[in-house]
Amino acid sequence: MKFFLENCCFKAYNHSVIYKKMVKNMKKQEQPIFKPELISGLKGYSAAQLGKDLTSGVIVAIIALPLSIALALASGVTPEQGLYTAIVAGFVISMLGGSRVQIAGPTAAFATIVAGIVAENGFSGLVLATLIAGILLILMGVFRLGSLIKFIPYTITTGFTTGIAVTLIIGQIKDFLGLTFVNSPIETIEKVEEVVHQFHTFNFEALIIGAVSLAVLIIFPKFIKKIPPSIFAIVISAVLVKVFDMNVNTIGSLYTISSALPVPSIPEFSLDTVKAIIPDAFTIAVLAAVESLLSCVVADGMTGNRHNSNTELIAQGAGNIASALFGGIPATGAIARTAANIKNGGKTPVAGMVHAVVLLLVLVVLMPYAALIPMPTIAAILFVVAYNMSEWREFVAIVKKSPKSDTLVLLVTFVLTVVFDLVVAIIAGVILATVLFMKRMSDVTDAHELKETDKNSEDAKELPENTLVFEITGPIFFGASAKIADVVRNGDKQVIILCMKSVPAIDATGLHSLETVISECKKQDKTIILSHVNEQPMQSLEKAKLHDEVLIAQNIDEALEMASAKA
Repeated sequence: MKFFLENCCFKAYNHSVIYKKMVKNMKKQEQPIFKPELISGLKGYSAAQLGKDLTSGVIVAIIALPLSIALALASGVTPEQGLYTAIVAGFVISMLGGSRVQIAGPTAAFATIVAGIVAENGFSGLVLATLIAGILLILMGVFRLGSLIKFIPYTITTGFTTGIAVTLIIGQIKDFLGLTFVNSPIETIEKVEEVVHQFHTFNFEALIIGAVSLAVLIIFPKFIKKIPPSIFAIVISAVLVKVFDMNVNTIGSLYTISSALPVPSIPEFSLDTVKAIIPDAFTIAVLAAVESLLSCVVADGMTGNRHNSNTELIAQGAGNIASALFGGIPATGAIARTAANIKNGGKTPVAGMVHAVVLLLVLVVLMPYAALIPMPTIAAILFVVAYNMSEWREFVAIVKKSPKSDTLVLLVTFVLTVVFDLVVAIIAGVILATVLFMKRMSDVTDAHELKETDKNSEDAKELPENTLVFEITGPIFFGASAKIADVVRNGDKQVIILCMKSVPAIDATGLHSLETVISECKKQDKTIILSHVNEQPMQSLEKAKLHDEVLIAQNIDEALEMASAKA
């Protein structure tokens, strides 16, 4: 029996030892809260690397130019405000960031969220929400929450990313088809309804320009890889509209273009406004954290480096605060632009800072020409951006291959993102994923009586009279505590040994359940002996003053000796 009982707990003991070693190693490798990669990146910096960073910065700026304008328009703000974001936030985040190659700026993930905030609370409400989000991001970094982002389930990030892509596509149907809206819908479903109701205003010339732009964006990358296809699409479509005098809306026909430099300003606000935009600020902060750290992870995989997540969050916070103060919109790490930076030789934050400076020069010199860009071309660019960010292949793979519970979380997050908004989607997704996780863990946790199946073994040992031995496997938390109570209560012997070597952790509900069992056993004059109690459960027992209410044994032999003395 001794051999059987000790082997029941052997694996869990090894896991406990390995876990402790992992924790110690993690503490040793723990990165400082704030250490910008620019500092280490400039050590041993050479003229050759400067040349690569300059080249990469210019190329990334060319990629970012049309995207920044397109995403600004999709966000319901003016074209130059997209450039303000890429310039100010891009420079600050590269300078202070925890990744050597991260490129930051406006991204598609924020477009529909920002458009909703601007529509409901105006641009001043957006500025205030972005400022608060920046403060929240800095606090996340200061309190070392960077590593916690990885605990957001993959199904949730895939669900809301695909949902955002769908909302972005729906939002661009109006300009792609040249429709004239009577109302100004905010919600995605309202936009769909307005498209259906106003489809009779369809503009065939706008569709031609949109289709040509889309074809250029799809076909050109197969033949010309060095120059962004969006540049070709903008030039070709603008020439077609101008030469053939086509009845197509352009940026200049809808917006007043400004090449003025961004000027810092602090928005007016009231307590009521702050209360109204707190949920929006929270959404911006969480999305910025998730997007930027995912981008850093992708960059790490491409470069072999390791980013500092807490430093990156602080930099994202500072960048968003700066962007808001200079008239920009929320910013985060852009995966596509970061990947382009790496592929073109950028290896230090200097490349990201160069990209911001180049965009500043473009703002001053070339911004008036942005008035010629057709709106269907902007829609086509955003269609491609949405497709690339949609992760539809991952979405389909999860539906096909994953358990039904994961598919449920994915679909709920996706549908709520499209129908309602990202806040509702993330909260519902996290709650649902947590409940399902607890269900799985409660299924794993088990408590069962050990029978004398190995009594013929040479290490067998008879159980003392009036003694029951239960093995508990898995964490004892609120989802599984009832199992422990039911099993122990059903015992009819006077001494109960609980082998807890396979219990890595216990929570407050588990402690309460154990306390109830101990109280009931005392009333029935029963003795409880806990064997092989791991570190976390022991600390919890001591804190709850329960270790004095039971007998604690170091191993099963000691527990059996205690039981013999009580029998």
